[in-house]
Amino acid sequence: MRVRPTAPAPVRSEPFYGLSLASILLCIVLWIRAKTIGEDERGNAERRAIFVGLWPPMFWLIGDTLRRDERKRRRLLQRWKR
Repeated sequence: MRVRPTAPAPVRSEPFYGLSLASILLCIVLWIRAKTIGEDERGNAERRAIFVGLWPPMFWLIGDTLRRDERKRRRLLQRWKR
Protein backbone atom coordinates (compact mmCIF):
# COMPACT_ATOMS: atom_id res chain seq x y z
CA MET A 1 0.00 0.00 0.00
CA ARG A 2 1.43 3.35 -1.05
CA VAL A 3 0.72 6.42 0.96
CA ARG A 4 0.73 9.69 -0.91
CA PRO A 5 2.58 12.45 0.96
CA THR A 6 0.43 15.42 1.85
CA ALA A 7 1.37 19.05 1.59
CA PRO A 8 2.33 20.65 4.87
CA ALA A 9 -0.41 22.68 6.51
CA PRO A 10 0.12 26.33 5.60
CA VAL A 11 0.91 28.66 8.45
CA ARG A 12 -1.50 31.59 8.51
CA SER A 13 -0.33 35.19 8.81
CA GLU A 14 -3.00 36.43 11.23
CA PRO A 15 -1.53 34.83 14.39
CA PHE A 16 1.75 36.65 13.79
CA TYR A 17 -0.02 40.00 13.56
CA GLY A 18 -1.73 39.15 16.84
CA LEU A 19 1.59 38.18 18.41
CA SER A 20 3.02 41.49 17.29
CA LEU A 21 0.27 43.47 18.98
CA ALA A 22 0.38 41.26 22.09
CA SER A 23 4.12 41.79 22.44
CA ILE A 24 3.60 45.56 22.28
CA LEU A 25 1.13 45.28 25.15
CA LEU A 26 3.52 43.00 27.06
CA CYS A 27 6.32 45.51 26.59
CA ILE A 28 4.14 48.32 27.98
CA VAL A 29 3.12 46.19 30.97
CA LEU A 30 6.73 45.24 31.67
CA TRP A 31 7.85 48.86 31.38
CA ILE A 32 5.17 50.05 33.81
CA ARG A 33 6.05 47.21 36.17
CA ALA A 34 9.72 48.20 35.98
CA LYS A 35 8.81 51.63 37.35
CA THR A 36 7.15 50.09 40.41
CA ILE A 37 10.04 47.92 41.65
CA GLY A 38 13.11 48.91 43.62
CA GLU A 39 16.09 50.77 42.20
CA ASP A 40 18.42 47.78 42.44
CA GLU A 41 16.26 45.63 40.12
CA ARG A 42 14.89 48.40 37.90
CA GLY A 43 17.68 48.22 35.31
CA ASN A 44 17.13 44.53 34.70
CA ALA A 45 13.36 45.01 34.42
CA GLU A 46 13.79 47.89 31.95
CA ARG A 47 16.16 45.79 29.82
CA ARG A 48 13.59 42.99 29.79
CA ALA A 49 10.91 45.42 28.60
CA ILE A 50 13.20 46.75 25.86
CA PHE A 51 14.06 43.21 24.77
CA VAL A 52 10.36 42.31 24.47
CA GLY A 53 9.90 45.60 22.60
CA LEU A 54 12.15 44.23 19.84
CA TRP A 55 9.73 41.40 19.07
CA PRO A 56 6.83 43.26 17.34
CA PRO A 57 8.67 44.14 14.12
CA MET A 58 9.92 40.57 13.79
CA PHE A 59 6.44 39.07 14.22
CA TRP A 60 4.93 41.67 11.88
CA LEU A 61 7.49 40.93 9.14
CA ILE A 62 6.93 37.19 9.49
CA GLY A 63 3.20 37.83 9.12
CA ASP A 64 3.77 39.98 6.02
CA THR A 65 5.96 37.31 4.46
CA LEU A 66 3.35 34.64 5.10
CA ARG A 67 0.58 36.88 3.74
CA ARG A 68 2.53 37.37 0.50
CA ASP A 69 3.01 33.62 0.29
CA GLU A 70 -0.74 33.08 0.83
CA ARG A 71 -1.57 35.49 -1.99
CA LYS A 72 0.94 33.80 -4.28
CA ARG A 73 -0.57 30.37 -3.54
CA ARG A 74 -4.08 31.68 -4.23
CA ARG A 75 -3.01 33.13 -7.58
CA LEU A 76 -1.31 29.89 -8.57
CA LEU A 77 -4.38 27.87 -7.60
CA GLN A 78 -6.64 30.17 -9.62
CA ARG A 79 -4.42 29.80 -12.66
CA TRP A 80 -4.30 26.03 -12.22
CA LYS A 81 -8.10 25.74 -11.97
CA ARG A 82 -8.65 27.56 -15.28
